[in-house]
Amino acid sequence: MSKKHVQLSWQNDTVPVSNKFEDYYYSLENGLHEANYVFIDGNSLQKRLSHGFQIAELGFGTGLNFLATCAAWNKASKAGKFNFVSFEGYPISNSDLRKAHLLFPELSEYAEMLQTRWDEIIEGNLVDFGYANLKVFVGDVSKTLKVFNSKVDCWFLDGFAPNKNPEMWEDNILQMVALKTKPGGSFSTYTAVGHVRRTLEKVGFEVTRKKGFSKKRHMIHGIKISDD
Repeated sequence: MSKKHVQLSWQNDTVPVSNKFEDYYYSLENGLHEANYVFIDGNSLQKRLSHGFQIAELGFGTGLNFLATCAAWNKASKAGKFNFVSFEGYPISNSDLRKAHLLFPELSEYAEMLQTRWDEIIEGNLVDFGYANLKVFVGDVSKTLKVFNSKVDCWFLDGFAPNKNPEMWEDNILQMVALKTKPGGSFSTYTAVGHVRRTLEKVGFEVTRKKGFSKKRHMIHGIKISDD
């Protein structure tokens, strides 16, 4: 059964906007630069990526973070493959996916593969890209996170802004994120909202605040230090 696709609007006919959450899917300035700054660099992936490395993400969106990770993997000439799992409540249509990717021609090699396999992916199938395994859990994140039993090396916390989509940032969600993170594993996120930072500290991460992307004042990233 096909998943129902979320409705989008477009800023300048190029950047997708969620009608449901009234928020942008990525930076108006440069979504790829933002993904690299916040998630690739924020988790020190250029030096950490290796065969079997497990990444998990809250909010697949247009798949931009996955595509950026594919590019980082191949730029570093890594052998083997990494694993990428994402949790998405409201998948976009294939046509919107293709339109969103037009802004990033440097990712076209990876984007075309994602577009070709998109219907399989949002049906919940594990898809092998050769250098990456991708699985997207579609549905209520409070339920899909519970059925994900692995522990991961890092998290991309990329739901819509906490004031737009508070359910993605509730204490019980971040608690599950911590429980499913290996000791020494990491997270990064574009937000530095106080309650998110405090909850991540409470559930066992050592949290660091740093300069945000472009005009954003701050972002946070952290390392799992305990299961408290």
